[in-house]
Parts: sequence; C-alpha cells; structure tokens
Amino acid sequence: MTSDPPARRRQRGPRPIPAPTAAGDGAEYGDILAVLGQQLGEQVAQTTDPGGRRRLTGVHFEYAADPKAVHDMAGGAGYSLASNWFTQLLAQLAVANSITKSQLCVFLFVAGGQVPGTGITPYTQQEITDGLNKIAAQKGGKMITRSTVNRAVQALCGYNWVEKVGNGRIQINVRLWFHGNSTAQHEVLAELADRHEHDVESFPYAVGPEGAHQEELELDFGPTEISSRGRRRTG
Repeated sequence: MTSDPPARRRQRGPRPIPAPTAAGDGAEYGDILAVLGQQLGEQVAQTTDPGGRRRLTGVHFEYAADPKAVHDMAGGAGYSLASNWFTQLLAQLAVANSITKSQLCVFLFVAGGQVPGTGITPYTQQEITDGLNKIAAQKGGKMITRSTVNRAVQALCGYNWVEKVGNGRIQINVRLWFHGNSTAQHEVLAELADRHEHDVESFPYAVGPEGAHQEELELDFGPTEISSRGRRRTG
C-alpha cells in the first residue's frame, strides 16, 4: 500500500483574488474584502515591522447610501444650468419693456440648443427662425421673420449674452446658461478668456449683477414734478 504523496508546501505571498461567484453580491464583496485585508496586513508587516511581529488583523469598511439618480426632465435634450440672478433679470427686463419679445425668444431658443459641454449652438439664423416658428406654423399663427431674428441676434451680442463664432455657430455666455458640468464650463471659460485676451470687461464677464443692465432696472417711481411749461417730469 503506497503512502499518500507529501502535501506541497504553501508558498508565501498574497493569494490571488478569487473569481466572482454566483452566491450574490454579498459573498462576492466578502471574498474581495478578505483578500484586501490579508494583503494590507502583509504590506504593513513588511514595511513597518520586518520581523513580522505586528500584523494588521482586520480592516473595517463602512458603506453609506450613494444616490445617483438623475434629474427627471421633460424631453430628451437633458437640462442646462442657469444663473438664478439672470433668470430673474430676464423677467424683470420683460416687465420693464427693456427687452423685446423677439430678443427674449431667440435667446431662450439658442440657449436650449447648446451642444453639451461647449456652450455653442450650431444654428444658422434660418434654423433659429424655423425652430421658433414650429408651433406657430402648426396653428397658423403669426410667425417671426428671419430679419427679426437677425436683429435680435445683433442685440443679444450687444448685451454680451451671446457672440457669433462663425460658420453659423453662436456662443452662449456660459456664465448665464450652460449645458454641462462644472469642469466643462471652466474649460469653456478658459478658452473664452484666451480669445478675449483676458479682458474682464469683455464677453463673457461683462454681464453680472453690477453689469450694464443694472441701470435699466433702476426705475424711479417717486413723486413727479411739474415744469414751468406744464410738462410732467419724473423725479
């Protein structure tokens, strides 16, 4: 009767990470954590105590809820971030008749059509016109003309809300409205700063709470005076 072959001597060193099993996520994570704990213990023993007298015997992990649910927005175009100050400014300018309906509509349309992460809307003025007229054409209502769109774009450029970048593209002021994350926004801002030679008074930094539009909102509704000619004059 032959004797059993001697058992092979186990070589020292980290165990290979076991392959995932079909026992579920809990078992799979348990195996991974066990291996991590062993490897950490061996690394600590080798680097801090060559004699191996002190070993890490365990690692404690705590898991917290990490919700990653996305926003539930209507339509398939996602969503953009808008300055709350600017959103209120749009409403204030509209009430004060300091912005025309066509200018407001053109800006909102191009702002909502940005290519994600760029702040650029690749629309020609004819495409803006056709896009704005989509519902009006279905209802047979009054539609905006391309010449009106052209004037609105020129005015918006003067406000530093947008600027033309050639080839039918319009650059949105990404400090006011941006489709993308903060990293992409800062990259766009850096490119715009280089383009404008880092001039803090130029696009896109010329617009803000202390910008040129502020005086349009400083409407004085105080008492009136009557001039010597009988004309009514605001105080």
